Amino acid sequence: MNKSESKYFHTAQKMDEALLALLSEKDLDYITVKEICKVSGVSRSTFYLHYETIGDLLLETAQYITDTFYAYFQHLPKKEYVPGASKETLVFITPEYLTPWLSFIRDNKLLYRTVVKRLHRFSLGEKLLVDTDRTICMALEAFGIPESRWKYWMAFYLEGVNAIVIKWLQNDCQDSLEEISQIIQSCVRPGSNLP
Repeated sequence: MNKSESKYFHTAQKMDEALLALLSEKDLDYITVKEICKVSGVSRSTFYLHYETIGDLLLETAQYITDTFYAYFQHLPKKEYVPGASKETLVFITPEYLTPWLSFIRDNKLLYRTVVKRLHRFSLGEKLLVDTDRTICMALEAFGIPESRWKYWMAFYLEGVNAIVIKWLQNDCQDSLEEISQIIQSCVRPGSNLP
């Protein structure tokens, strides 16, 4: 990446972060280009050099969040479900996966709070939810849960785990990653001999 490309991407990142900061305070419908420019320290002409509308910035911000999130998992090998393989290969509520996820949340508290608060505004939910739903469905199938019940099991797990994370955020992530990971594992897999 040459210097001008680097400057372009740095400016775009500043506007992504400005939009997220503003979204933490109010809904998208009440955010103006002027505010984004003020918070990011760029001119209106620079904004319009990058985007036609705030909606375009929102799409890019969603991609920025997704890329940031997946970067925390880059070190992990991709798990693929192989029919007939051990059910344990489909268990993702383990320290191996919880630690990078909880690290992302701890390192990006404002971003996570904003996304949870304004999820309906972000298309990022689509990719993350599709990936999550596909993984959970494979696990539910392998564990013999009838397909007619999957939506309820998914709601229970996703909302339950998220409720623990929200409580952790309300306490400013004071408890250790290990402790929160153990709590989530104990709730999701009771009787699995976890502390």
